[in-house]
Amino acid sequence: MRKLTPGSDPAEAARITLEEAERLLAAAGQHSVAVFEHGTLQVKLYAPRGRDAQTPHARDEIYLVARGRGWFVNEGRRHPFEPHDVLFARAGAAHHFEDFSDDSLVWVFFYGPEGGEGDGASDP
Repeated sequence: MRKLTPGSDPAEAARITLEEAERLLAAAGQHSVAVFEHGTLQVKLYAPRGRDAQTPHARDEIYLVARGRGWFVNEGRRHPFEPHDVLFARAGAAHHFEDFSDDSLVWVFFYGPEGGEGDGASDP
């Protein structure tokens, strides 16, 4: 995993390829692997397999679909997904993938404080 820390070279952590992240995922032997961190941002590669039994997360998250197709269920609503789609799940929201293809891979971006950033109603 790459971590941008004070004194580190940002250019070294500026690019992570899907192929590199897939190698890290395979080496970890898991469905998910962290590939980058900076501040509150954590980037993972997630490969749902079989049944996606995710539980709600403590922080807001964005999914960027790298490969595959299926359905994203977010707070009871079903949304189709395909490569290049962006999906959002707020902190604490029940969400998971259903009926997804065997090759599905998504980048996951966790960010912000625990409990999420709120609804933005107070933002200008």
